[in-house]
Amino acid sequence: MDVQTIKQRFGIIGNSPLLDRAIDIARQVAATDITVLISGESGTGKEFFPKIIHQLSARKHGSYIAVNCGAIPEGTIDSELFGHEKGSFTGAHEARKGYFEVVNGGTIFLDEVAELPLGTQVRLLRVLESGEFMRVGSSKVLKTNVRVVGATNVNVSDAVANGKFRQDLYYRLNTVPIFVPALRDRQDDIYLLFRKFASDAAEKYRMPPISLDEDAQKIIMAYRWPGNIRQLKNLAEQISIIEKTRIIDAPTLAKYMPHASSSDLPVLYKGQESANFSERDLLYKVLFDMKKDMNDLKQLVMNLLQNEQALGNTQSENHQLIKKLYNEFGEGKEQASPIIMQASDNSLPVSEAVQEPEEVEESLSLEKKEKDYIKRALEKYKGRRKEAARELGISERTLYRKIKDYDLE
Repeated sequence: MDVQTIKQRFGIIGNSPLLDRAIDIARQVAATDITVLISGESGTGKEFFPKIIHQLSARKHGSYIAVNCGAIPEGTIDSELFGHEKGSFTGAHEARKGYFEVVNGGTIFLDEVAELPLGTQVRLLRVLESGEFMRVGSSKVLKTNVRVVGATNVNVSDAVANGKFRQDLYYRLNTVPIFVPALRDRQDDIYLLFRKFASDAAEKYRMPPISLDEDAQKIIMAYRWPGNIRQLKNLAEQISIIEKTRIIDAPTLAKYMPHASSSDLPVLYKGQESANFSERDLLYKVLFDMKKDMNDLKQLVMNLLQNEQALGNTQSENHQLIKKLYNEFGEGKEQASPIIMQASDNSLPVSEAVQEPEEVEESLSLEKKEKDYIKRALEKYKGRRKEAARELGISERTLYRKIKDYDLE
């Protein structure tokens, strides 16, 4: 069975090479019993692929069950997957078979597999390696012959690094990886999917289908679709029901698009790491910006004083301008204040008060900054460490350790 036939059979719409590649891998792996891990963002249609694998395999006449691992409470997940014996826990009034026992000879789809508790991951690893498991509350080893297909929308490598997912289980599940592309990576498929969802909504609610004019098509194709296919389907149904006109123009469509649609800026989301961008980088950026602001202010003050005759201002008027600039600039620029306040002192001539602006090489040591902040907080609260810790936004225990490290006793 070729890729196009599979798409027709399972109702998959799209001509993206990335989508075709994912379907082709599922087709090739179906004939084996190899474990498969499907990855991709939420709403991309990952649930179609275990069905393809099951229906094209020798297990197609066996049972198929999909389990949402993230929707089952941690206290009952072992019982759901592996079963339990009577009296094994409160409420266990009779013995019960788990999914791995019920689906023997078939395929089990573990959706959101990265959400499994660590204890359950150990049990799953044993099933994958030997087909053996034990019911909760039993010491009897049972056997099962189940094809496991897992799916996740998180970066499992990060979960492994953070100790939330077992590395050995990850390698065992990820024998054959299948990546389902996000909708924004299938730009040419977006309007095809919209027309399909609009047609389905028209049939369901017995109304003429809607269509988009050329400008409206450009809008939906340029949008990033963080909710992927699920979000696009909801949008098509919403417009179909609410709008009376059947040809949707750009202004009408814009009313239904999220406000964030105008932004194509990259964002950070859970599970994603920003390359070469850390907390230390942020601090350095803030310090460099402060240095630039101070030098700009010094240059501005110097320009005002050098041009006082051309501007026709009196010395007193310039002093007032300098004070105003200082107040607007903010009290946090301590290093600029001696220059400005000296210049605003009427007891000194302006020419003597302000010298040529000079570049000040500031210390960017995070350790020195931290030490200075701790000293200032302790001075402010007269050595009361509890109040100083609250001001600094750290615990008392951390403050005690920092005081000892910096010899601030």
